[in-house]
This record gives sequence, structure tokens and C-alpha cells, in this order.
Amino acid sequence: MQPPTIIVLAAGRGERFSRSGGTTHKLDAMLAGIPVLERVLHAVAQSGLPSHVVRPEQASPESGMGDSIARGVRSTQDASGWLILPGDLPLIDARSLHLVAQGLACGSVVVPSWRGQQGHPVGFGPECGKALMALGGDKGAASIVRAYREKGAVQELHLDDPGIAMDIDTQDDLARAEAMLQVRLPS
Repeated sequence: MQPPTIIVLAAGRGERFSRSGGTTHKLDAMLAGIPVLERVLHAVAQSGLPSHVVRPEQASPESGMGDSIARGVRSTQDASGWLILPGDLPLIDARSLHLVAQGLACGSVVVPSWRGQQGHPVGFGPECGKALMALGGDKGAASIVRAYREKGAVQELHLDDPGIAMDIDTQDDLARAEAMLQVRLPS
């Protein structure tokens, strides 16, 4: 069976990061000498799973997360499912991507968490494709998760990876990620 495709969302405006004092787009911000998005794409490449990146040039200025998800799923309609991964999770471990992908064998939707905090990527089976392609605006796929949760078709997946919940929205987030990375890296 073909593995699901990772949809990397990299088309957001990053306004909170700018408001917090960031001088670049958050995905271009340097984290231990490597841009945030490059770290995410490295984990995606390490996973070996197929992927598609939704970039800003593919989005209109008023596009939101729902539009980006829909665009990514439309571009990969023949996929066996999708892992929706925001491009601002630079500490995510490639093993977490595999575990979410594997979880789709047991459910329509897989929601990972770390110490009770919901994380990413959220996995969606092929039966979610039409609903994902119908998304728009600033809302992500929470409504789809809610609908499948009501059906009892959501698998909660507890992972030992703080990187699934550590996104970069502000300069303070970037500093926290830098501190976490220093703990993880050998001297």
C-alpha cells in the first residue's frame, strides 16, 4: 500500500512573528544556523514519505490555512491519505511522521499529542479528501477532525516528541526552540 503524502504548509503570512519583532518571515528565521522551514523539510526528507509543499507563490494574499490545505490535497488527489504539517515545526522528528502515517491504517483521522498537547501532523485517510479540498479561509481542518471524532473514527496518538507541538509563531517561540535544540544537540 502506498504511504500517505505529507502536505507541508509554507504559504502563511507569519504576521504574529513580525509583530513580535521578527525581521524575516518566520519560516526563513534562523534556528541554530538553519532556516526553520529547511529544518522541517529535512525531517520530511528523512521520513522517506512522499511530500508536497504549499508555497506562498501558490496562494493569493487573502488565502488562509484552509485554502493551503485544500490546495495541497487537490495537488495530490491520488494520495492514499495526507499528513497536514505546518512549516513552522522545526523540531519535529521524522519518526513522528512515520508513526502518524502508520496510524492511518487503523483510523480515518490520526491526532498526535505530546503530554496532553495536541500536535502535528494530523493524518487524514483518503475518505477525508473531499472535505479537505472543500476547506477555505483561515480555518484549518478542525471541523473535519470534530466530525470524525463524533463518528468514533479518530485515533489519538501519544508521541514522545515535543517537536510535534513546538511551533514558531513569535520571537519567544524561536528562542524556546533554540534552547530545546541546544539540549538535544551534542556539544
